[in-house]
Amino acid sequence: MAAPDRFHMAGVMGWPVMHSRSPLMHNYWFAQQGLAGTYVPLAIAPDTLEPALRALHPLGFSGCNLTIPHKQEAMRILDRVDEVARKIGAVSCVVVEKDGSLSGTNNDWLGFLGNLKQQALDWRADAGPALVIGAGGGARAICYALMQDGATDIRLVNRTAERAEVLAADLGGPITVLPWEARHDALEGTATVVNTTSQGMVGQAALDLRLDALPRFALVSDIIYTPLASPLLAAAALRGNQTVNGLGMLLHQGVPAWQRWFDLTPEVTPELQSLMEQSLTA
Repeated sequence: MAAPDRFHMAGVMGWPVMHSRSPLMHNYWFAQQGLAGTYVPLAIAPDTLEPALRALHPLGFSGCNLTIPHKQEAMRILDRVDEVARKIGAVSCVVVEKDGSLSGTNNDWLGFLGNLKQQALDWRADAGPALVIGAGGGARAICYALMQDGATDIRLVNRTAERAEVLAADLGGPITVLPWEARHDALEGTATVVNTTSQGMVGQAALDLRLDALPRFALVSDIIYTPLASPLLAAAALRGNQTVNGLGMLLHQGVPAWQRWFDLTPEVTPELQSLMEQSLTA
């Protein structure tokens, strides 16, 4: 339980990290919950991650989030890593325990599900086949999320087939790896499509995906949120498909972090959503 007589601290470690919108979100929650504290960006070079993590306890931090490039390396450093993080292959949330030890988990999958369930009330993972594009850490979290929510048919495509095969073997379950060249036809009959690559992000080329075979009822999601409407989402919306960007995934993965750090459950409010969107378009 968060102590009322303590100044609470958490942060995000990355390299670089000053672009992160996480401080805006978490500091909004400090005010919302009436909790004295702050959430700060921590620019941690890759070769200094271990001493930085070990400093969390003596500095009085309750924990931190991890972003690129630290999510995999942290698994080697932390005292405990739960089964979820091991399955996904990355740590997104570090908790400083009462004895000063460090525990790691991954909340990205919860962020993905929370986002879809808030933005698309009728969405169900078992409504039909899902197509997941990419095979990195994001794809691992999304495939895990789909499986946990009842998906029975996940089609996985990636430019490097071997990486997709490793993902499928690690996670098990109903994942079928298809060749990259089959990605266009793999849309046929899908109920959910998720781009987990950086293609379409500001400064990156658009994802090369023809939507001719995409059913009109399919939901199309992108885990990126810069821009809020990626080329993929814009093209899908023009066809009449429901679309969901990745901003809500960031918001909703923060809730379980607060539950672990402070034993509080903050709210993802329309006001917070608006504040985050404004910060991205300013």
